[in-house]
Amino acid sequence: MDNPTTIVLIAIPLLIQTYGIFFIAFVAAKALKLPHNIAGPACLIGTSNFFELAVAVAISLFGLNSGAALATVVGVLVEVPVMLSLVYLLNRSRSMFEVAA
Repeated sequence: MDNPTTIVLIAIPLLIQTYGIFFIAFVAAKALKLPHNIAGPACLIGTSNFFELAVAVAISLFGLNSGAALATVVGVLVEVPVMLSLVYLLNRSRSMFEVAA
């Protein structure tokens, strides 16, 4: 928290990456005419960065006060609200997808 600029510089590319991958997967799922119950999880799994594992690895390899640990913690803090926003978007777009047979 002593250097918010560093946190923002870590968060911005993570936001771009996460939303970018989601929308690529979303368009692909729509093009493949996947049903919503398949498309939704596929988009979210593709988008997930598995930061929980990254935090453990960064701390064990580089230490608690390292830049790697900071980056992974910021990743988790960014990923949770972003994933919730993507779930909201998926639920709102349910009518755009095929109905599961």
